[in-house]
Amino acid sequence: MKILVAGSSGLIGTAFCSRLEREGHEVVRLVRRAPAQGELYWDPEAGELEQEALEGIEAAVHLGGRNIAGGRWTATVKEQLRQSRVQTTQLLATRLAELVAPPKVLVCASAVGIYGHRRDEELDEESDTGEGFLAELGRAWEGASALAAEAGIRVVQARLGIVLSRRGGALAKMLLPFRLGVGGKIGDGRQYVGWISLEDAVAALIYAVENDALRGPVNLTAPQPVTNAELTRTLGRVLRRPTLLPLPAFAAKVVLGELAEEGLLASQRVRPTRLLEAGFEFAYPELEGALRHALSS
Repeated sequence: MKILVAGSSGLIGTAFCSRLEREGHEVVRLVRRAPAQGELYWDPEAGELEQEALEGIEAAVHLGGRNIAGGRWTATVKEQLRQSRVQTTQLLATRLAELVAPPKVLVCASAVGIYGHRRDEELDEESDTGEGFLAELGRAWEGASALAAEAGIRVVQARLGIVLSRRGGALAKMLLPFRLGVGGKIGDGRQYVGWISLEDAVAALIYAVENDALRGPVNLTAPQPVTNAELTRTLGRVLRRPTLLPLPAFAAKVVLGELAEEGLLASQRVRPTRLLEAGFEFAYPELEGALRHALSS
């Protein structure tokens, strides 16, 4: 297939494009600099994306968005987080919808933060969305693809959990303190964490592109969510390091504010019901195996 990819330079995007090319697909990367061969320029802030260059695209995947965990959420940062997701998705969905021959599918990244803080409630794609900035951002992000759906394009909102890789994301940030023996649970550690290996995230995205039965919200998380305390113990066991120094909730809030409350202390016990029902098989369904693979690859 000829597949358009936005966000191709990020952790997931890099691995995703590499696998697509290994499998024989033609990848067209959306970039914000002078494009090279196999790339297409766009400027979402200016609304620039050449529609004619999109003709012949059979599938589109949008994985872009500013890092949620890059620092305290000031009003400016919140607006940047929103624009990097909502504005870009709106532009892409609009241009695709206007094509004479639109692609068959648009897969857009989303996040399990859309469920808000739900303690130990079991959540799947049929669950209501939650409250807070991340939930509001998620609803706007997913809603931005509406024009594509109205044009008859199959739209999948891939609600990603924490993606485990030593090359980036949450795990990469955890490795140094844990290797130094100063890692520990956050708060009381009872908050559930939706996680997925990088390999399974990439495979699930490709599955969403190829499987006509998938549409709408799809949770991209492993089938066994764990608490923060379980994640902490397992990572310590894999690294053979103690995990005796917790980060108190109040300290996290002092340092990170709203980001700590919604990003580190919020609980989402998410299951990938639609992926499982569609027949997707996880390569790393259990946390310890996923961590060992992530740290060895």
